[in-house]
Amino acid sequence: MFINKYKIREQNESLILKGIIDHKNISRAELAALTGLNKASVSSITKTLLEDGLIFETGIGTASTQGGRKPILLQFNPKAALILSFDIGIDYIKGRLAYLDGEEVLSIQKKRIVVSAKTVLPLLQASIEQLEPPTDVLIVGMCVAIHGVVNENNIVFTPYYDLDTLDLYDVLSEQYDFPVFIENEANLASLGEYVFSLESNTLVSLSIHSGIGAGIVDCGTLQKGQYGEAGEIGHSILYPNGKKCPCGNHGCLEQYASNSVLYETLAKTKGLEFVDSSVVQKLVAANDPNTLQALAENAFLLSVGINNIITIYDPEVVVINSSVYRNNPTLLHMIREHLTSRFARNVQIQNSRLGSQATLYGGIALCCQNFLNIQELKMREI
Repeated sequence: MFINKYKIREQNESLILKGIIDHKNISRAELAALTGLNKASVSSITKTLLEDGLIFETGIGTASTQGGRKPILLQFNPKAALILSFDIGIDYIKGRLAYLDGEEVLSIQKKRIVVSAKTVLPLLQASIEQLEPPTDVLIVGMCVAIHGVVNENNIVFTPYYDLDTLDLYDVLSEQYDFPVFIENEANLASLGEYVFSLESNTLVSLSIHSGIGAGIVDCGTLQKGQYGEAGEIGHSILYPNGKKCPCGNHGCLEQYASNSVLYETLAKTKGLEFVDSSVVQKLVAANDPNTLQALAENAFLLSVGINNIITIYDPEVVVINSSVYRNNPTLLHMIREHLTSRFARNVQIQNSRLGSQATLYGGIALCCQNFLNIQELKMREI
């Protein structure tokens, strides 16, 4: 297999590739009709894509009603290249080596570790070595997800660790010859949903962990704002003059409705040293009144944030990515009951299908969009 190394594909080439990806088995004549390109151009482009190993011929199709030669069908080859994707939290790192369609080749996960400007590079380097490809297939990109504000690969603000003191993009770009991307984890989670999970063209994905971030996607493009700060719904003010937040505000939504705050509240109420989503589930199973009340309060507060998102962005779907909500789908019904505005009546509220892997899928999606030069990329195979 041969691939032009990190080649930026021309528009017509990307148009043909998208047609093949979207329609699975498709003939050259059908591609010409679909794209509006003449048959000679389609033939030349598909010849190049075959040589690069990005597509392959799958067999013979059905002849037209007028008879003639049966068409040869074409299909995308997702195993033509590999992508590295990492999610770096405040106390964990997750990584995946995957094919272009998201299929996992290798993965790593390290929990309860110290992530800082001093430790992140050794952690990443060790993880990349662990994910060394078992084949000679080319790695065509790497994406690193950061829990904070990122603008054009520059880490601007990280409220819960100090990675904003490090120029991670420049360091990694000097060390590795494949394209490197640094992006906000909530943005990537939303892009993962767009490419690998949903048919919707406009969506907002809420990532709820130590903070609350919203990724906004419109037709495959991340809506990040002028300075990369769009979607920072966790820093919208819920209670004026409320709890102090690292962002400089008081009363931010994530100071009341994040998973971390929920865990801390329950740990204090129940006298526990440690609470996570699994502990919450045990308390729910025991019908613990404090836990049920805390979850109901969380759903109400989060519905306020979701209402604001809907009125600003008018999405088709709002995806909630939270281990607490995945384990307790009845909380979605509570949120819907609180969304009484006419602006929310047509918006679908749902849990993430990708769950804790959404950010990793988003990193794969971003690299794949870049490599194939296809913005409105859809690979719903999961």
